[in-house]
Amino acid sequence: MNKKALVTGASRGIGEAIARKLAKEHYDLYLTCLHSEEKLRSLATYLEEEYNVSVGAFLCDMSSYKEVERLFRHIPSLDVLINNAGISHIGLLSEMSCEEWQKVINTNLSSLFYTSKKTIPLMLQKHRGKIINISSVWGSCGASMEVAYSASKGGVNSFTKALAKELAPSGIQVNAIACGLINTEMNLGLSEEERRALIDEIPASRMGNAAEVAEMVCSVLSMPSYTTGQIFTIDGGWR
Repeated sequence: MNKKALVTGASRGIGEAIARKLAKEHYDLYLTCLHSEEKLRSLATYLEEEYNVSVGAFLCDMSSYKEVERLFRHIPSLDVLINNAGISHIGLLSEMSCEEWQKVINTNLSSLFYTSKKTIPLMLQKHRGKIINISSVWGSCGASMEVAYSASKGGVNSFTKALAKELAPSGIQVNAIACGLINTEMNLGLSEEERRALIDEIPASRMGNAAEVAEMVCSVLSMPSYTTGQIFTIDGGWR
């Protein structure tokens, strides 16, 4: 039987690339998104037909525990959890509303608690499993004008290390991938001048792409079971 993986935020960008890569590796998939239901269902249909795997597509607000609970009613078994869903917010902290702050924290960090809480019992039944959290280089060094995003990703890194220690005796690996500047829709808000300035700082002299992050995910999935609690960085040598 195929292994089963949940990928959150899978309708575009890094999440979509991960879904495509895992389907190619013969994983049955559960995919979520918040808004682009039609696009996600189209992706699911394509992956099923192209790779002969089972793919479920679900509209789910990962920042809501009630919605995550509802999602897991459709997931009786799980081998891999990829926590990818995330949002950014660019602006001065002093001008950020409490609602905007909470939305970033709930989507980027609280969602890991929600999905892990529901996933762990399923993995404990098998005494094995792999959780990968998609983080950011800003989680370790911080970014001006992105305090909430940086704080949430810093939380992701600490969450990863702590949960890895908790679950290691049960054979469940927990790791994170900290991404640098990746060419996705999240970065479309940057001007060409801002993008060029950032690229000039990167030794690889370019942005990364979502397919490379997906390759990294599969590399981490294939690592020995002794590999846990790690924050792997993919950033072209930037940070």
